[in-house]
Amino acid sequence: MKKKARRYYSKCEQFDYAGTHLLLELWGATNITSLAKVRKALIDSIAACGATLLEIRLHRFSPSQGISGVAIIKESHLSIHTWPEFGYAAIDIFVCGEVNPYKAIPVLKKAFKPKKTQLLELKRGILE
Repeated sequence: MKKKARRYYSKCEQFDYAGTHLLLELWGATNITSLAKVRKALIDSIAACGATLLEIRLHRFSPSQGISGVAIIKESHLSIHTWPEFGYAAIDIFVCGEVNPYKAIPVLKKAFKPKKTQLLELKRGILE
């Protein structure tokens, strides 16, 4: 049986587009100074949405202990930037193809336990 080729663009009823970009903001978040917990949250959320992890790079900043990082996936990327002094984390989930970025959100909420979340969806690269 021939394996189905994976698409690296996305489709909806009205148009084709490069990918879905979710901007997730977490307020009152915990675990945002732990490199290990941030790394695990990225790995687990990538698995949940069905993406293919290629590489993770994380950096801790002093003195606030904030973390910035990116997980490069075959289907695009996830990034995180944390401001522990505000209990705030900004997370970008940008995927193309048949990956479902919304499946990453419950995993990220469980990992960081925010008191409040905000979400914005963008369709990137709309093809006409």
